[in-house]
Amino acid sequence: MTNGQDWLAERFESDRPRLRAVAYRMLGSVAEADDAVQEAWIRLSRSDVGKVENFGGWVTTIVARVSLNMLKSRRSRSELPMDTTDGGGPRDDLPPDDPEEEAVIADSVGLALLVVLDTLTPAERLAFVLHDMFAVPFEEIAAIVDRSPAAARQLASRARRRVRRSTPSERRGESFGVYDAAGSFAPGKSELATAFLAASREGNFEALLAMLDPDIVLRTDAAAVRMSLEAGMRGMHPITDVAEIRGADAVTRVFAGRTWNPAPARIDGAAGLVWLVRGRPHVAFCFAAENGRITAIDIRADLAGLGIVFA
Repeated sequence: MTNGQDWLAERFESDRPRLRAVAYRMLGSVAEADDAVQEAWIRLSRSDVGKVENFGGWVTTIVARVSLNMLKSRRSRSELPMDTTDGGGPRDDLPPDDPEEEAVIADSVGLALLVVLDTLTPAERLAFVLHDMFAVPFEEIAAIVDRSPAAARQLASRARRRVRRSTPSERRGESFGVYDAAGSFAPGKSELATAFLAASREGNFEALLAMLDPDIVLRTDAAAVRMSLEAGMRGMHPITDVAEIRGADAVTRVFAGRTWNPAPARIDGAAGLVWLVRGRPHVAFCFAAENGRITAIDIRADLAGLGIVFA
């Protein structure tokens, strides 16, 4: 490989866990997800990426397009996902490729949810998965499904309503949130993390402020503070070099408008985000929430002892 190809391969590998998670939720099959990610790499390796400003977003779009095409092709042939039974339910007799990965799938996605997702149209599934699970803006989703941002928003909304009706309430409360009698939505911890990421990337100050508890505490461990100080010395924009910040307004100003692309993850069993470098966890953002609002965020660069599995 040339130096450029080496860099491209390393950069792609750093995004692979997130890309695989996107493809899995689109396709409901680990094998097909791996095929989609590999096809994305083939296309990427033949492309000129020199002028790409947001590599993570760009490669996510490629994987989403590949997955969408695979889903449409499967539907046109009336095929089932390779990881389901003839009756449409998920198979439980397939040996897992990785026990830890299968635990993540069962915990953070849920087999019941995969069945519900398979009832959506390909475009609805893509809009719901990309926006609600991976915080991709509707403007980017619109380009993939060849519709307007408003239409893409409608696709996700229809999918969300179907998931709400079909997913057991106790599961929704844990992963996606719950709906009260009036139809108002209270997000769960997993959705709060991805919604937080979306609002941060879009620079939506008001949305960030609304999802934070007024007395939120942002804590940064010594290793992350040191990393931020070093980044600032190199002219980069660090997250924060302060060990503790209190209050929703102050925390919002730390994250609003940040161009970052961490991967959703379960950290010690709770929802969070993980910044990857060359495919390895580098910094963890651990969320605590009560009553539908984020009450604390812990930024940790010292990952010893943390249990991290990608959601």
